[in-house]
Order: sequence, then structure tokens, then C-alpha cells
Amino acid sequence: MRNWTTEELIATDKRFVWHPFTNMREWCAPGHEPLVLVAGHGAILRDSRGREYIDGNSSIWTNIHGHNHPHINAAIRAQLERVAHTSFLGFTNPGAIQLAAAIVDLLPAESLTRVFYSDDGSTGIEVAVRIAAQYWQLRGIERHAFVVFDQAYHGDTAGAAALGAATMFRSPLDDWKFPVRRVRDAETLNATSARDAERVAAVVIEPLVQAAAGIRLWPSGTLRAVREWCHRHGALLIADEVMTGFGRTGRMFAIEHENVVPDVIVLGKGLTGGYLPLAMTVVTDEIFSRFDGSVAEGRAFPYGHSYTGNALGCAAAKASLEVFANDNVLENLQPKIKQMRRELAQLDQLKAVAEVRQCGFVAGVELRETEIVDVAAKVCLAARGRGLLTRPIRNIIVLMPPLCITPEQLSDAIVAIRDAIVEVCGQ
Repeated sequence: MRNWTTEELIATDKRFVWHPFTNMREWCAPGHEPLVLVAGHGAILRDSRGREYIDGNSSIWTNIHGHNHPHINAAIRAQLERVAHTSFLGFTNPGAIQLAAAIVDLLPAESLTRVFYSDDGSTGIEVAVRIAAQYWQLRGIERHAFVVFDQAYHGDTAGAAALGAATMFRSPLDDWKFPVRRVRDAETLNATSARDAERVAAVVIEPLVQAAAGIRLWPSGTLRAVREWCHRHGALLIADEVMTGFGRTGRMFAIEHENVVPDVIVLGKGLTGGYLPLAMTVVTDEIFSRFDGSVAEGRAFPYGHSYTGNALGCAAAKASLEVFANDNVLENLQPKIKQMRRELAQLDQLKAVAEVRQCGFVAGVELRETEIVDVAAKVCLAARGRGLLTRPIRNIIVLMPPLCITPEQLSDAIVAIRDAIVEVCGQ
């Protein structure tokens, strides 16, 4: 039994809530009715007025197996009956231990072996850059710079934002602590002078595809070329798999496509199947071995959060990995990847479409420049009226549904995008 109405919820939201990446003047305008999402099952979400939608962006790229998955629900309930959360500072818990072992077992053998927990992708990257900086400090080597790629986005916390968000979103704050050098591609990286290369602590890259850059695909072999550059110059390689991890590219991790083993991998978003905030930064034994003392000695890693290693999040994540194994998720995904490519190709026939890009089960439909203001946002709003929820990146419409979406639902999503483009842009 509910004790609210849609009107009451919206009025209260507009009075008290501040939403991320949102023009709050427009949001709070009297004529604007925000969508209030109240329930979900599989790839479908339902709003407070009973309307149903395909979750076309996996609830901001997090949901993997669908909403209300019975196995993950049961794992969370079972953990809740024991304990919801205990400190990870000086203590541990079975869920965090078992999850760490399970993740390491999925990664290339005898490579990435130590798991540091955090709360989300941004804090996972924050952990990675801090570890990399301190690693060189502990070795007594002057390496302070981080190399990132143009249009990269690695999160919004201060250190992570230095790698891309501060530039991408025109932040007025310039001093983000970590010195960053931006390059365009692997060729530009290879042109780095020997003197500059000696100062690089790590290169950070989103393998295969830059997500927030607009589903921007890397040329084949880019990740391998970056790995080889790091080997030659002694820099660490940090793979940001916050979005690409857990099946998004058609394999469990994007690094598998080019058989690359990074020194650090960051996982988040889909780690818990889209249920709870949890991230991890996984490093090699070589990196871990340098942190061999206390905080007072400067040889421990002085970083951590109140909810690090949260038992409920770890239970959800472990259950999500079990779903992958029990339901043959990656095998069953392959026909849907082909279907997505085949049906999205039809959008190339629309004059308003500049390019369709796809990597595994991740796609972006780029619209041509037009006089229509916020054209992609208007297309997404029109798609909502056709039963599809997604969110644009500038003039790119993103399609990144849960891996469990049915072939029929996938077709419906692509038709909704096509019809919405025609409605807004004409043909």
C-alpha cells in the first residue's frame, strides 16, 4: 500500500532535491513533470502512472541481468538476514573475501591479484591514480604525470576529474592535483619524447570504446599499442573498465579482445548487476608489494570509505557473477549483438543520422548538426513517448540495454529510436 501520489512526489522533489547533470531551472518549472520510476522487471521499468518503458541505457549503464532478478534478490535478502554492513577498516567479511577471489579468478591468470574496494567507478579511478602515484614514490622514482586521451571521462571526484571530466564539462576548478598530459591516440602517444615518457606514472584508457565521449570506438589494436608503449617506457597501464566490464563488449572484460593485461583494472557500474554502489580497483602483486608498512611510515595506502567492502553490495556482485555462469549470459548475448548491428544499420538510411557506432552491446547513434536546439535530447524525449528510456551524450543517442533484453524488446527499442528521429528531424 503506497502513501503518496505522483503529484505529491514531484512537488516534494522540486522543492528539496538537486539532480546531477540537470538544468534545475527547467526541472523545477511549473509545467515540467519529471518521470517518477517506481518498479522494474527484466529490461522493463514502470513509472508512477503505470506506464512501462524499455530501460535503454541500463539505468545509466549499470544494469546487467535486468531489474528484480530472482537470484540477486535472494542473495541480498540472505545477506540482509545476517548483517547489512560492517567496517572494512581493520575488519573483513565473507562476502568481500569471496567476491575478490571470484573476480581475480576471472582475470588473466597470475596477473591482477589484489582487490581494493570502493563505492563507484569514479572512486575506483581515484584509488587507481593514487595507488599509481604512491607506487612510484615508494620506489623513489620521479614519475608524476598521467597520460589520458582526448575526450576521456573517468569520473567526477577530484583526481578522476583531472583525467577528463574537468575539461569535458568546463569545470571552473583548475587545480585537480594530478598533472595530466592529453594525447589524441596511440600514434600521438608513440611520438612522446623519451624525456617526457620517463615522467609518466601511468596511462589511463577506456578499452575499445570511450563511452562518455559519445561511444567513440578505438581503432583495432589501440589497446595493444598502448600496452606496448607502457612496457617500453616503464609506465603503468590503468584500464578503466567501469562501463565496458561485465559483458558490455561481448566478453566479460574488454581487455580480452586484444589479450592485454594491464597493471591496474577498475571495475564498477555493472559489478553488482546494477543493484548497489560498489567498485573495485585490482592491481598486480608487484604494485601491492611496495605497500609493505604502516600509514605512519608512509608505506600503507591511506585511503578508504565508510562503505568499503559493503556486505550487501558484495553479495549482489557475487550473485551477478553466478548468473553469468548459470545462465550462459555471454553465449546468449552473441545473437543479440548481431541483431543490434543488423537493425541499427537501417538507421543509416535516415538523413538526420551521421553515423551509427557499435561495440558489442553498446551503441551510439550520432545525429547530424542541425538548427534544432538539443536535438538528441528531443529525440530521446520522443522515444520516451514510444516506450524507450535513454539519455543522449551531446548529439548522440545511446543504446545500452540490459544484457537480458529479449530480441523483441531490442527491436522495439531500435524502432522507437528510428521513429523518434523521424518525428523530430523529419526524413
